[in-house]
This record gives sequence, structure tokens and C-alpha cells, in this order.
Amino acid sequence: MQVCLNGARGAADGAVVPLSPEALAESAAAAVAAGATDVHVHPKTPCGRDSLSPRVVAATLDAIRRRVSVPVGVTTGAWAEPDPAVRLARVREWTVLPDHASVNWHEPGAEELAARLMALGVGVEAGIWSGTDGAARFAVSPLGPKVLRVLAEVTDPGPDTAGAEARRLLSLLGRAHGRPVLLHGEDGGAWPVLRLAGRLGLATRIGLEDTLTLPDGRRALSNARLVAEALARYGREAGDGTSR
Repeated sequence: MQVCLNGARGAADGAVVPLSPEALAESAAAAVAAGATDVHVHPKTPCGRDSLSPRVVAATLDAIRRRVSVPVGVTTGAWAEPDPAVRLARVREWTVLPDHASVNWHEPGAEELAARLMALGVGVEAGIWSGTDGAARFAVSPLGPKVLRVLAEVTDPGPDTAGAEARRLLSLLGRAHGRPVLLHGEDGGAWPVLRLAGRLGLATRIGLEDTLTLPDGRRALSNARLVAEALARYGREAGDGTSR
């Protein structure tokens, strides 16, 4: 179970969303204590903007690693640095390396960025978003067999439709070059897709990046609370062999 601590969310999403290195470290520690085995984080500038700056990435990773011993990964999303050449240069400048980094395969420059991360010894999570050509690009990528895992990311936020979109995405991914698949949804689709991951025996994730609410609609007060609820739901689905 990966915990996605904050995503592109900011102060407008509420005080429960951790933004500073110290808040992220505290949230990560609580989530790991609740059962998370991997951390995904969006390092932020002091004003709350996603950043690939070496200084910002280093401060975030150092703070989290002082509190947890599980793998810690970061985003490389184009919204943090839209220019592919500058994004690549930023990564080359990193002085503290994450254990892994997500690369969205539909974004310009994705393969060059993934190759650079691999050369640095950073595991690559291939982000394959539904509703994009990411799956088609990944299917023919020579880097496919070398990624750490595939993030099957369901972008449909509808609670009644996200499950069907997840199955379509998994069908497009096929064998995914034989790499492990982590399936997750977002917003209203987060919990239905998580339950589907449990039924299919796939890795998944949860956190304030993906949803601000618990399955019953109540506001989530922490990443740790989301992780605890997700593990309980996942376990129930995985134990129901008739649901596969």
C-alpha cells in the first residue's frame, strides 16, 4: 500500500494536506505506522507550488527519510516544470535522489526523462493515465521492461464509472512488459478503484493526493486515517474470492 501524501493540492484544500517538509515527514511517519509500505510525495516550494528544484527535493526527501525507512518517491509531472528540456536539467541537478520517481508516459519528453532517472539509479514508476495515449506509447517503449512498476492511473472521478474505466485501462496495458502494476483512482473514483485492485490482487495507493474523503463521505483528517481504512477495505476485497 503506497501512500500519496499531497499531490498537486495546496492550502485551499485544507490544513490536513501536508505541504512543508516537516509536515510531510510527520504525515509520512503516521501513514507508515498505519501500514503504508511506500511513500509518494510532491515536493513544494514555500508558497505551495510543486517543484523539481534540487533544493526543494532534497529538503523534502531528507525530512521524510529522517522519520521513515520505507522507499520514498517523487513526482516529475509536467505541471511542476512544463518545458521538457528544463525538467530534464532539473533532474540532472538533484543532489539527493529519491528511491523512485513517477514519469507520466503521455507527457512530452517522458522517455528521455525516464532514461535519465534510470541512469541515476532511480526507479521509474511509469504513470499511464486513462484517457491518454500513455498505454499505447508504453506498449512500444524499449524502456518498458526496465521500469520499477506501472502506475495504472484512472482519471475518471465518477464513483459509478471509474471501475469500468479501470478495467479498460488494464486491458490496454495488457502484460505491461511483465512489470508490477499499481492501480489507483482519484476523487470519487478512488475508493471503487481501490476495491477493484483488492479483488484483482494488484498493488494500490491511497492518500490526500487521490481523495479528501473516507468511503462514507466524511472528510479525511489525515493520510494515516486513509491508509488504515484502505487496508481494511483492500483486505476484505482480496479475501472475497467470488469477486474476482
